[in-house]
Amino acid sequence: MKSISIERARRLLGAGSLLLLLLLLPSSVLVGATVADDVAQKTVGTAPRGTKSVFGPRSLPALTTRAEFEPLSRVYTDTQYALSHIMFVIDRQSDNRIYYVNSKRYRFHKDFVNGTYLSLERGREFFENNYLKPNRRFILGTIAYQTPLRRWTFEFWEGDLIPAAQIKLASEVINRTFFERVAYKPNSLRQEEASAGIEKLERVLQSDLAREQEYQALNVARGIGRIHIIDKLDDHVEIGSNEILVLNEVPLNIPPVAGIIIARPSTPLSHVNLLAKSWGVPNAYIKNAHQLLKQYDGWWVTFETVRDKYTIKRADVNQLDEYQKRLAVRLDVMTPRFNLSIRRLAGLSEQRAVMAGVYGAKSANLGQVTGARLSGIVVPNGLTIPIFYYDQFIKQNKLEDSIYEMMNDQRFVHDPAYRRARLAELRERIRRGELNDELRVAVLKRVRAEFADRGVFVRSSSNAEDLPNFNGAGLYSTVPNVRGESQLAEAIKTVWASLWNFEAYEARERAGIDHAKVFMAVLIQEGINADSAGVMITTDPYDRDNRGAIYISAKRGLGSKVVDGGKRIAEQVIFRPRSNSVRVLTRSDEESLLTFDESGGVKEVPIIGERAVLTDAMVRRLARAATSVKRIFGGREQDIEWVYMGGQLYIVQSRPFIEGS
Repeated sequence: MKSISIERARRLLGAGSLLLLLLLLPSSVLVGATVADDVAQKTVGTAPRGTKSVFGPRSLPALTTRAEFEPLSRVYTDTQYALSHIMFVIDRQSDNRIYYVNSKRYRFHKDFVNGTYLSLERGREFFENNYLKPNRRFILGTIAYQTPLRRWTFEFWEGDLIPAAQIKLASEVINRTFFERVAYKPNSLRQEEASAGIEKLERVLQSDLAREQEYQALNVARGIGRIHIIDKLDDHVEIGSNEILVLNEVPLNIPPVAGIIIARPSTPLSHVNLLAKSWGVPNAYIKNAHQLLKQYDGWWVTFETVRDKYTIKRADVNQLDEYQKRLAVRLDVMTPRFNLSIRRLAGLSEQRAVMAGVYGAKSANLGQVTGARLSGIVVPNGLTIPIFYYDQFIKQNKLEDSIYEMMNDQRFVHDPAYRRARLAELRERIRRGELNDELRVAVLKRVRAEFADRGVFVRSSSNAEDLPNFNGAGLYSTVPNVRGESQLAEAIKTVWASLWNFEAYEARERAGIDHAKVFMAVLIQEGINADSAGVMITTDPYDRDNRGAIYISAKRGLGSKVVDGGKRIAEQVIFRPRSNSVRVLTRSDEESLLTFDESGGVKEVPIIGERAVLTDAMVRRLARAATSVKRIFGGREQDIEWVYMGGQLYIVQSRPFIEGS
């Protein structure tokens, strides 16, 4: 069959017959398959020549003013900011012609390309040829106005494997045809790396946006409480469970409260932020919250966080009455599982998750991961002292009656300052107590045999962690890099004493947990002096529709600076298996890291050289590990702590991820 031009076919057949012809003929027969908009507008589905379509133009070859941009644009509704944006298509087979697409009229790039007969490729063929293959015909992207930075950016879908040369080409074409300078915003780690070496390419990174961010919902919820603005949080500041705290930075721990507002960006996977999710209370970063909310200090308010905004309103009488009624409803007392009959010091390989009532949840869960023998994953060797020995220690040091008396002291129950002081006194008495000689000998013998001269982490593992609707993250203590026999004995008592941390007591009290049935096991585990470490969750904790994602936070050095929150934000990425892409949310801006001190404990040293923590390969390896660990626990979402050292991936904790109500 001879070739026929589309314009000639239109004149011969008319618009209706042309559509049938285009659908039936192979694309090789058509000449001018890159149908220009002036041709497409005259054919299928458009108004007669000389009239204006109710949908507006299909596209424009250039945008010279904001007034030309707006009629073609639409607004994202599923993002932190309402981003006014349009799609663009660059046709490399037509001298790099650009189409600024009417994005109110076409939802996806393929709809425009097919609807204007630029190409009849569909489905998998279109996807692979234009998103995965390097020698693609079309460059498909989006231009958006980034509200926090007040500038324009162009970007590609995070799964697009676009090569550097085409990123550069897109920048050149766009900046020749757009009314303002447009920078490139990488949407994945691969895109960020591919564009790093492009000369004269202006870039806007996710970390740039994060620095200008004015609001982030860390937990979407609605609550009522009294605003309490705190300039510096320390042991002298009393916190009520009915308070909505306004803080300068994420604290290491806080007792349960009615809401949290942080005035500076933080790591979303910090212990405190995860606890807020488990409590089901509103939690948000609000830039300069101390100044913005000063008028509300001391007021009872309703506080609601949604994805793109927050609301604070003074509570009325009816709302306060309803709040008091809810407080009056007595919680059912929750009794954690416990078994005080087992005295055996057990290695992690001997434990399973069902043994949490003996060895505590942290240790038992790590035993479950150890027993699964997952490829490419190591759980550091560990030895656990069961809860029996905590109970024995309390009785032998005659602390049982003191604890009972304290718990039934009405001043202790009703006076937070007095309660804090009594708990501190109890912890000190535990640290001064005598360790059972038989236990001391048995532990030291095992530690010498299994860990030799290596430093160990002495870690809390209570039976009151990870209970239904209760996350024990960060409530109890860990002593890092313990060296020497006397230091080991003191570390064990420190971990036992942490059962009575003020924040831990307050959290259990709010959850209705029976304190008399709470016991502490101690996990003694080989210390890994990390190159990098962090936390990952097997779902996107801030987007329920993004369930398949793996959310990862990371910093250089030991991981405590990630889970504690810290004064600087961590590196944060999301792996999306559906697009097989890594999206960078923020880069770490840490200037120092924690590492082992040769004499024991840890020290802080400056970071020298590259600040980026994770590579694409590391993220994918972490994502595979997270998926495997989740599978071990029956598909339940997991909150996982990990460590990288010398190219080896270690899993050092896995607990259920609890979203709260």
